Amino acid sequence: MSGNRRKALLVSAALVGGALLMTACQDTDKAADTGASQQGSSSSSSSGDAATPSGSSASGGGQGTGKGSGGAGKGSGATGGTEDGAGSGADTGNGKREPVGQSCGANDISWNARSETRAGGYILISAKAKPGITCILPAALPTVAFGSDGTEAGPAEQAVGEQITLSGNTTAYAGVNPKSTNSDGGKELDSIIVAVGDDDPDPVSLKVGTITVDKPVVTNWHTSATDAVPFS
Repeated sequence: MSGNRRKALLVSAALVGGALLMTACQDTDKAADTGASQQGSSSSSSSGDAATPSGSSASGGGQGTGKGSGGAGKGSGATGGTEDGAGSGADTGNGKREPVGQSCGANDISWNARSETRAGGYILISAKAKPGITCILPAALPTVAFGSDGTEAGPAEQAVGEQITLSGNTTAYAGVNPKSTNSDGGKELDSIIVAVGDDDPDPVSLKVGTITVDKPVVTNWHTSATDAVPFS
């Protein structure tokens, strides 16, 4: 009896141990399946997250392209407006616009002065742009001064002249009458100071021989030397 009971206990123990072993194996398999499922879910989530920035990037790219295209269109429209509208340049007063160029300074010009005998004698100034320079003489009197006291020549003409573009062989002329009075007074000098305007920072001194200066006058700029005679 005792031996049978012992055998029964051993069989029960074996059965319980087998059942526990099977349960452990099932738990292990379940855990492995759960881990794999979580890993797959994580991978899927990561892929989705990775896809989300890509989609966001595409959306951003679409916005950027749209804005860029709009900006480009706006710029193109502005350019067209410039071409079709008033345009660039200076208004000449007759409904036309002339391109605005570089204003001449005294240092942009090759100068010359010589004595002429017409109209009782005067000095003819010629101005020509230096090689490679294109500039504009304004529609104003040249600045011509005499002596250390800076006596300036007044206008010899009633009307204002026209601006002249100097380039290549184009030459502008102005005539100076150093003595517009009939008196015997005046001061004797041998040079004149010439500038494009009062604000010209680089006036030049031109030798003209001995002259008597008394109330000098100067013409506007002209493209013909015969038009630059300062009749008093």
